[in-house]
Formats: sequence, C-alpha cells, structure tokens
Amino acid sequence: MPDAPAPTLPSTAADPRLLLAVPNVSEGRDVATIAAIGGAYDRGGAARARVLDVHADPDHHRTVHTLAGVAGALADALLAGAEEAIARIDLGAPRGLHPHVGALDVCPVVHLDDARRGAAILEALAVADGLGRLGLPVFLYGELGEGRTRAEVRRGGPVEVARRMAAGELVPDFGPDRPHPTAGAVLVAARPPLLAFNVELAAPATVEHARAIAAAVREGGSDGLPGVRAIGLGLEHAEGLAAGGVPVAQVSCNVEDHRAVPLADLVRRIALHAPVAACEVVGLPPEEAFAGFPEGVLVRNRRTIEDAVAGVAAS
Repeated sequence: MPDAPAPTLPSTAADPRLLLAVPNVSEGRDVATIAAIGGAYDRGGAARARVLDVHADPDHHRTVHTLAGVAGALADALLAGAEEAIARIDLGAPRGLHPHVGALDVCPVVHLDDARRGAAILEALAVADGLGRLGLPVFLYGELGEGRTRAEVRRGGPVEVARRMAAGELVPDFGPDRPHPTAGAVLVAARPPLLAFNVELAAPATVEHARAIAAAVREGGSDGLPGVRAIGLGLEHAEGLAAGGVPVAQVSCNVEDHRAVPLADLVRRIALHAPVAACEVVGLPPEEAFAGFPEGVLVRNRRTIEDAVAGVAAS
C-alpha cells in the first residue's frame, strides 16, 4: 500500500489539529547556534512543523522558538532541535540573567483550547520520553507534574539541581538520574498559552525599583495579580543599555491566564508604581490577550499566534 500523505500545517489557529510548542534554549547571543537550532526544528517544512517566531535575548541569554505542527510531527521537530541544542550549548559557560537548568531549558506543548488538551498531553509525554532517550533528565511541571512549578525544579540553578538529584531529593520523570554533563536537565509540560511579557521602566527607575515592583505585582504580592510571575532585572547588554550606559530596569513577567489578567491590566498595575517606557512580547500571544491595551504604549514584537499561522499559510 502507498504511504499515507504527510500531514500539512493547518492554515488557521482555529484548526483543531494545530498544536504549538515553545521550547526555550539557554543561548541568546550566538547567531549561528540560534539559527542551527531553529533550522533543526524547521527541518521538515510544512509537512512536519514550522517555526513561527524566534525571540533571542542577549541579556537573558535565552532564545524562545514558537513552533506549530500536528501531533507526531511536532514531537519529531522538537527532538531534532533538542539534539542540536545538546551539541552546541555548554552550561559550563555563563548563561545570563534568566533562571535555567538546561541547554534546552523548558519545552512546553501548548493547546489553544480545552478540546486540544488531550492531544497536547500525549505529545508532551512523547517529547519527554524522547528527550530522556537523548540523555536529558526530564522533569514534568504544571498539570503533568501534579502542580510542580518551574521555580521548584530550578531552585539553586544547575549546581543545586545536580546536588538534589544526587541526594535523591529530585527524581526525574524520564531519562537518567543525573544531569547531562554539558546540557543539564529539561522541564516539559502541556499547558494553555502562557504570556512572556517584559515591561521596561522609564528613567530614573533602577533595578532595585524593578525588583520591588516585581515583588508587588506577582501573585501573592502586596499589589499582586493572579497567575503572574515576575522578576526585576537590569539589562546590561548593548541592547539593554540606556543613554550613558545605564542598565534599563525591566519587570520580566509570565502571565499564566491571559483571560484572568489581560496584558492591559498588568501594564496598568505596573504603571501605578513607576512610568512604563516600553513593553516587549516574547513569543506569540493569542490576539485576545491585547484586549483593551492602552494606546501609546510601545510594544516590540507585537505579533499574535493568529497572525503567524495565517502568514505561514499564505507563504
């Protein structure tokens, strides 16, 4: 019998076959490495999976790829990119501001609605099994990890994670019982869209101001928003320096439920504490996340999942 035709990438975000993935690698400065990893994800073209967006940040020393694909094809693409990341990224070198434990640090599979949740779970488990076979200890988080958070696994960074694993305090769900010698470990989940959104504060706000604001607006803070994770940073790389070489103060946020906390609400809450200079999207949010967003606030990389999928279909 002839082989069945390879599945093609759905043409709209509403297509029930469409799944996304948002792998984060601990490399944001080496252009050749970022391109090689992205090329590995995209190797099969529209018949497998496609890279919709690439966000490389030299300060965070991190790159976020957003992939779209169908079940099976998406897992294959993620494993191809993981192999490239393992070969090219060595955690022995400094890895920037962002918390991390691995070369491929997190690898979530994303479902855009509840109807696709089951498919995303199966795809995430297939990815986790494959990453374990590549020699990476895999820690499930979120729903698959019985509510375990990324922060719980990452606590203390790669050195502390290795110690906890050696002591039997931290046991991987897949893969070996010790970190890969150069690529560390990886976190895997199946989840709805999570918005990574950075808010830069206007001068004369300092890093100390950013840290205080992050502590206030994150869930549980004095002015906290539900499902918001936030840290305050000072951007010291060339792209993150203000006039005169002063680091830009940034509140770096994750919004776990954009329906409960639209980006407009987050920006307004931060603006109560300090003037906002600009915002930055990391990855691709759904269009509805920008509902009511204040006019006049600059948002870099403002592109949605719907825009990206439609653009690939039209190409």
